Amino acid sequence: MAAKKPFVLVVLCVLAAAVVLSAGCISTGDSGTDLSNTLVYAGEGQTTINPILNGYQDLTDLVFTGLMKFDAKANPVCDLAESYTYDPASKTYTFNLRKDVTWHDGEKFTAEDVVFTYNVLIHDDTISSEITSNYEDIESVTALNDYTVVFKMKQPNAAMLSYFTRGIAPEHLLKGQDINTASFNQNPVGTGKYKFVEWDKANSMVILERNTDFYGKVPNIERIVYKHIQSVNARSVALSTGEADLAWVNANYAETFRGNSNYKNIDFKSADYRAVSMNFGSDFWKKNADSVAVLSYAVDKQRVVDSVFFEYGFAAYSPIQLSEYGGNKAADKYSYNVEKFHKEMEKLGWKKGSDGIYERNGQDFHFICHVNADEEERVDVAQIVSDMLEKQGVIMELRVEANWDIAKYDAFLAGYAAEFDPDMMYANFVTGASGNSMQYSNADVDKLLADGRHEENTEKRKAIYHEFEEVYADAPGLFIICYIDANYVSIPGLNGLDTDRVLGHHAAGVMWNVEEWTLSK
Repeated sequence: MAAKKPFVLVVLCVLAAAVVLSAGCISTGDSGTDLSNTLVYAGEGQTTINPILNGYQDLTDLVFTGLMKFDAKANPVCDLAESYTYDPASKTYTFNLRKDVTWHDGEKFTAEDVVFTYNVLIHDDTISSEITSNYEDIESVTALNDYTVVFKMKQPNAAMLSYFTRGIAPEHLLKGQDINTASFNQNPVGTGKYKFVEWDKANSMVILERNTDFYGKVPNIERIVYKHIQSVNARSVALSTGEADLAWVNANYAETFRGNSNYKNIDFKSADYRAVSMNFGSDFWKKNADSVAVLSYAVDKQRVVDSVFFEYGFAAYSPIQLSEYGGNKAADKYSYNVEKFHKEMEKLGWKKGSDGIYERNGQDFHFICHVNADEEERVDVAQIVSDMLEKQGVIMELRVEANWDIAKYDAFLAGYAAEFDPDMMYANFVTGASGNSMQYSNADVDKLLADGRHEENTEKRKAIYHEFEEVYADAPGLFIICYIDANYVSIPGLNGLDTDRVLGHHAAGVMWNVEEWTLSK
């Protein structure tokens, strides 16, 4: 069969008009507000601000707080909970709640809000959320009184304290509503460090003001304007024109600001990795799932890193490689080796056609991969990988688009992260789990990830996850390429960002200590 050459559909973005932002168009709601103490953050687009629906997003975490929170070392510590106990005999967590917490509308926060939030996560099958599999081990949640909540577990879950960091939603505003479509999602009321003021859709920004009644340390910065700018190019433009004070950019754009006294580069370590993730619901991978792992032999991962991320990334072999429970070198099975690639392809029954492209059972090794047009580093990674594969006889045809429907493609250039507990991979990789949008299924992986979350002994857990890394490497749902650092750029007057925290997917978590930040313009 004749193979089609890859083509790239390039989506051009109009940048200048998209990022126009000035102090005059920020609605302060209070003429006395000092705009010199207003932080303008250029972040990715959001459609909802609701902790039940959102993952770990910086905007959501500014407005809401959970029973627990993560400290600088990603350990869960008390937040809305004043203290907690766990009884292994009865498999129950008992949380004693703070009594000094109010919702941003002045209502008292109580145990009933906790019960409401977790009952939605456990029992509401209609919610469009990727995180519900994180809570499937909870049997029941009960309020003993206004400030005591008991969680009864079906079985132990070693990652549970991490998942108790989920923000709590207000029962008095959401009870009886469709969580997916509630107006609350664009007008949120939380218990967090910042209050929602306005969603200015005309200027694509959310305006927050500090919560002076916050039960913890009140932030120094009065207001945060979260400007929705999806394109990394446009975020860089916003920085360079003075229309943003802080933004996550990629390694390439970060380099353009280094050494410029008008800016500050702030580089975080990140658990964010890039990979080609296969859609096992597509016809191609239904027939050829046995041929995912072998692709890694044909890709020089270090060359990809050097070309796109410079020293701000490194070659990857495992989706939990950076976890204290991961990093099993025995899982690093696919060093760049084109001779090995061709031998393994022959073992799998692939033969090169007259055009130099591998084929099997009358089908070319040709699959379509979506790439997000708003992330230039993904486009660069995908193009390099595609070129490498084509040279060895595999066509990865790229479709670079801003919007996409997963059903149309065989794969996409993915990013994931497990910056906290390795159980974060459970929802992505377990058969039928809430975040497993690519329909990956492997009974051995299912068992190991279930065993890992239910094993309480640290050393035994580590052994389980090391085994998972090897088993997954043998039959992966993606071929992982590299880990990347989180490269932020700010104005020089922004101080206090703590780089001790390893950040997550799309550099999430940068504002974990925002109450310590100071701003001088």
